[in-house]
Amino acid sequence: MSKSNYITREGWQRLDEELKFLWKDERPKVTKAVSEAAALGDRSENAEYIYGKKRLREIDRRVRFLSKRLDQLNIVYPEKQQEGKVFFGAWVKVIDENEQQFEYRLVGPDEWDVKKGEISIDSPVARALLGKQVDDEVMVKTPDGERYLEITEIHYKR
Repeated sequence: MSKSNYITREGWQRLDEELKFLWKDERPKVTKAVSEAAALGDRSENAEYIYGKKRLREIDRRVRFLSKRLDQLNIVYPEKQQEGKVFFGAWVKVIDENEQQFEYRLVGPDEWDVKKGEISIDSPVARALLGKQVDDEVMVKTPDGERYLEITEIHYKR
């Protein structure tokens, strides 16, 4: 399954800030630490040098990924005509068959965070909710079986 290229403004800003932090703050610090460790002599047994080089590779890999990914992403802004229906960026309150309430925000695959209630637009729950409105019931297939959710509220501002 391919990843969607959609992202909220907040999500794009978080990724951009991470990229800037890695490139302008973290990488120069690690580069300096590696240079200082290299000056100490034998690099083959120098843990600080070995760890620093490994950390630099991790930073460079993430910087390359973020640079490329940010160019591919499309920031989606909620439109007035979306009100009342579930689309990208919506906060959706649902109730399941056990009367448990949940609130999800449909976001891009690069920014989801279950702890914050943010789920990827590519997830089964988000796919089932798309285009629906208040009082609609949706069925979601999960590894544990079918799950039924009723939409109780939709909004685009927190």
